[in-house]
Amino acid sequence: MATYCIGLTGGIASGKTAVTRAFEALGIVVADADIAARDAVAPGSVGLAEIVATFGHDVLDADGKLDRAAMRKRVFDDADTRRQLEGIIHPRVREQLVRQCEAATSPYAIAAIPLLAEVGGRASYPWLQRILVVDVPVETQRQRLIQRDGIDVALAERMIAAQATRAQRLAIADDVIVNAGSLEDLQRHVAVLNAQYWRLAAAI
Repeated sequence: MATYCIGLTGGIASGKTAVTRAFEALGIVVADADIAARDAVAPGSVGLAEIVATFGHDVLDADGKLDRAAMRKRVFDDADTRRQLEGIIHPRVREQLVRQCEAATSPYAIAAIPLLAEVGGRASYPWLQRILVVDVPVETQRQRLIQRDGIDVALAERMIAAQATRAQRLAIADDVIVNAGSLEDLQRHVAVLNAQYWRLAAAI
């Protein structure tokens, strides 16, 4: 059981997935908040039932699943609605991440939480020993989003603005990976952090 847990976060298009894959390649268990969020609203779940009770049946698609596109559109520009949705999903996500990290067979575990800064950082996840931020300049985020999603500059900027700022993420960081180089650079940085985390986990 892993008793040492690292929270991993970063802005949209910062390269979080590449970082988690690099840790997984080194045998480290990664608990993913995005997967936990999908599980929290899976058909038949208590979470989905609560969403329907709160927002109505029009949030479901023809198969009875959560219509994610419609829900995103509904909450994107409505802070109150977004907070209601987060109040249903986030506690369930936290519970699942705790279970997965505690059950990890690696020396330490990573909880990949894209919105860690937005949901309160350490206050919401007090069981994290360290926080690792994947950081890139905003201009790099913008370029990657445009290329990755085939969107225009205006939408890319709106998506970036909807998240915590770069400064807010860096303010909660114990460790930072600047992901502006090659994949090989990224893997070398992960290897250094992995050795550090092994030592820290062994010391507790």
